[in-house]
Amino acid sequence: MSFSRLVFGGIALSVLIGTLLIEAYVNAEFHPDHIASAGQHTKVPAEVISGGPIIDTRKGTVRSYRLPARTIALIFDDGPDPEWTPRVVEVLRRHHVNATFFVVGSQVIRHPGIVTELARDGDEIGVHTFTHPQLDRLSRRQRELEYSQTQLAVVHATGTKSALLRLPYSSSARAIDNAEWPLILEAGGLGYLSIMADTDSRDWSNPGVDAIIAGATPPGDSGAIVPMHDGGGDRAQTVAALDKFIPLMQRRGYTFTTVSEGLARTLAGQAVVVEAPAGAVDKRRAFALATAVVLADWVAATLRVLFLVAGLLTIARTVALFVLAGRHARRRRAASWRWGPPVLLPVSVIVPAYNEKEGIEAAVRSLAGGDHPGGIEVVVVDDGSTDDTAALVEALRLPNVRVVRVPNGGKPNALNVGVAMAQHDLIVMVDGDTVFEPDSIRHLVQPFADPSVGAVAGNVKVGNRRSIVARWQHIEYVIGFNLDRRLYDILRCMPTIPGAIGAFRREALQDIGGISHDTLAEDTDATMALCRTGWRVVYEERARAWTEAPATLRQLWLQRYRWSYGTMQAMWKHRRSIVDRGPSGRFGRVGLPFIAFFGIALPLLAPLIDILLVYGLCFSSWMVTTGAWLVMFAMQVLTAVVAFRLDKEKLRVLWVLPLQQIVYRQLMYLVLLQSLGTALTGARLRWHKLHRAGSAAAAAPAPAVSPHTVVPSQAVAQSQAMVPSQAMPAARPAGQLSRHAKARD
Repeated sequence: MSFSRLVFGGIALSVLIGTLLIEAYVNAEFHPDHIASAGQHTKVPAEVISGGPIIDTRKGTVRSYRLPARTIALIFDDGPDPEWTPRVVEVLRRHHVNATFFVVGSQVIRHPGIVTELARDGDEIGVHTFTHPQLDRLSRRQRELEYSQTQLAVVHATGTKSALLRLPYSSSARAIDNAEWPLILEAGGLGYLSIMADTDSRDWSNPGVDAIIAGATPPGDSGAIVPMHDGGGDRAQTVAALDKFIPLMQRRGYTFTTVSEGLARTLAGQAVVVEAPAGAVDKRRAFALATAVVLADWVAATLRVLFLVAGLLTIARTVALFVLAGRHARRRRAASWRWGPPVLLPVSVIVPAYNEKEGIEAAVRSLAGGDHPGGIEVVVVDDGSTDDTAALVEALRLPNVRVVRVPNGGKPNALNVGVAMAQHDLIVMVDGDTVFEPDSIRHLVQPFADPSVGAVAGNVKVGNRRSIVARWQHIEYVIGFNLDRRLYDILRCMPTIPGAIGAFRREALQDIGGISHDTLAEDTDATMALCRTGWRVVYEERARAWTEAPATLRQLWLQRYRWSYGTMQAMWKHRRSIVDRGPSGRFGRVGLPFIAFFGIALPLLAPLIDILLVYGLCFSSWMVTTGAWLVMFAMQVLTAVVAFRLDKEKLRVLWVLPLQQIVYRQLMYLVLLQSLGTALTGARLRWHKLHRAGSAAAAAPAPAVSPHTVVPSQAVAQSQAMVPSQAMPAARPAGQLSRHAKARD
């Protein structure tokens, strides 16, 4: 991966983490302003405890004020709320009353239009912090941020700054304790008037309309600041109580005002300035804050939708696998199941080899010694190796093995040369690091008893399972590859015959023009082409081949990068099959969507499960989050168990499955993301040769040469000449059927 892509990936990850942290911050859960039990108030001045609800600690002095008799200032906390604030305002306007709204900054950012209308219609705006926290649990810096960010939110909505502050969970002046008093002093130092309350409607607890009115009513004719709520929960009782409370108090001779107007009356008409126009710098900061919160909300909403999509895809894939793979297994295990008469035709095995000295001997021995009764010839095409690959094969002196040397031209060229040199019409293609079991070839060619079958995919096993990276791949091969092939077999849209073990009719290869150089996934490209020309491609689970999986993360990355990119190339190459008719259209409308949804979209979205797990554990309900993740993981475990049972594998290796979900899945996600980026930018990816240790041989010991062999003539037994590439017949146009395919269809 290039440095620029690493930088870009780091920036993208940082932006994602940043937006999620912003989202977590602005969505901090809070409870309505219930009144907590007051603690000791030995440090609170007596004149404050016995004074009024408006406390001014600015300029180093302490003063408190009450409203005049028969004067009520309604204050509303915890808004704006898109449902309840407009309904509260509707009641206020009906009775020609203005009020003071102490707003939560995070809500103002999301609903600025509500606050704009409040200010325009004469209501007063005050600060109620940004996330409604318990302020005494925060540092001074955090508290200042709570105030300043709310100010910026108000500036964003109204263009003005407010000097009114109401601390969350506060009540009356007489309830101020030693913990709250320093906060009030601190607020005064920042230029705020602290607003308490005279009565307690307790509307936050929904005690009933009559109880709210009783709690809000001041004693006698005394003036009062009356607190209610327009956010933080269901406020239907508040709205109903307010509609009765205002006319009730008006009939008793009360007038309603805002906090600043009430204070001005107390000060005998002296002007009280609680609003100031915001400067240009504050407006720019307000815009930046609003943009960040909106972006965070959008990212979080998108992630939630993608998480839902990932969940639905996971469920759909699990159900499809259980139903279709189960049907495939039951069909193959039925006593009456058989492909047809035993296939006894001789087989040519093509082994393209480039610097495969570590494993080529074991691979060739296992192939040459197969028990297929029709006979086996092995053609090793040395693709310009710079090590002793060809010499090692020749030194084996196996009678049914020959070596063909060609200049290095890539794997597709080597395969095409091998097919051209092969003596038989049943062709098996094998990677140079792969070891076959004695009966693998025999089982692999039996589906050719059905004349509609043009190619067969075998069962690839990981031979080197000692390292945890290899064990992860072993699990992936069983679950992600072999189980999927059962599903694709039933749907008749097999997308890939593995390069490690696949068999073809020569006629089928001629129909597609041989193995193409167009993509880095020549096996996938060829399989898709076969499906489009009408040949049936099937899966034979009994034909097992043992391959050497990458042993390091770097080797794994390079291999999967090529696989993923090559698959995307093949999908793009065959994209027109979506609108074709016949077999080509059937593959395009069934096979390609399956690969797109379950091979690309689902792996790309799967890490969201882990991202939202961490997010939920840190910032939301950990029980709900953990439960949801465990449900998803249980589905993975269940799928793994079914796959391992069908493949007759031991379950004990599944102990690494949790770690695979955490580490390996993220690695595959990054590989797929890089492949997608490469594909979208049109960059070319070169073939990366993987380092081999020859460890696949330990899993399946190579047998001795079987008597069922076809011995080539002496003239071609050991081909020492440099053989040029021999072209296969040109491929037919996409979607065009051969006469055989048309007859089958």
